[in-house]
Amino acid sequence: MKIAVCDDSREDRGELRELLEACGYDFEIREYGSGEELYADMGYVRECGIVFLDINMEGMDGLDAAGKIKAECPKVHIVLVTAYVNYALDGYKVKASRFLLKDDLEQTLQECVDDILREERVVEFSFVEGNVRLRVDDIIYIETSKHKNVFYTAGEAYSIYRKMDELEAELAGMGFVRIHQSFLINMRYIGKLSSYVMVLTTGKEISVPKSRYPEVKRQYTLFKGAE
Repeated sequence: MKIAVCDDSREDRGELRELLEACGYDFEIREYGSGEELYADMGYVRECGIVFLDINMEGMDGLDAAGKIKAECPKVHIVLVTAYVNYALDGYKVKASRFLLKDDLEQTLQECVDDILREERVVEFSFVEGNVRLRVDDIIYIETSKHKNVFYTAGEAYSIYRKMDELEAELAGMGFVRIHQSFLINMRYIGKLSSYVMVLTTGKEISVPKSRYPEVKRQYTLFKGAE
């Protein structure tokens, strides 16, 4: 995962980098000394899983930078880091994922990173188009089509010569439900389920067989309750 660390204190950036490298994950970390410097490198930020932002900086502070980044990259996790606890409420305004105090980083950073990585589950498949890594949350549904199974995301579709049963087993426990022999649906994208019809948030409607409907409804209810 790519990570950006933005703090106008070189010492604080170095300390955070050391703690991140000690978390036990394979991170690529890039440091920035100001909000302006970070925002000028949006090409890298768009590829980041986490952006750590100091709130108190001259010029574009962490809250301003967080708002701009979230506007362009809504899925990136913003972690606000500061010495002052009274800024915590401001973090909610910019949809920050976490708020950490600098004095407590040794005790709180590992748990913060572990939680975010659990949310950032990634799978890799050998598609017809080549090996592709996908965020689980970006897969909308998988549909069987002409001896292939097609993964649909918001912007792309990827085909694979794998049985649906195998894909279902590989994605077990990740929020997918099998509603038909030919459909495996990411339950995060279900907008409505009633009268044997599932409507996805994309607008796509899929009929659910009567024989499967009770189990599909049960799994979806459990999924919504666990969110």
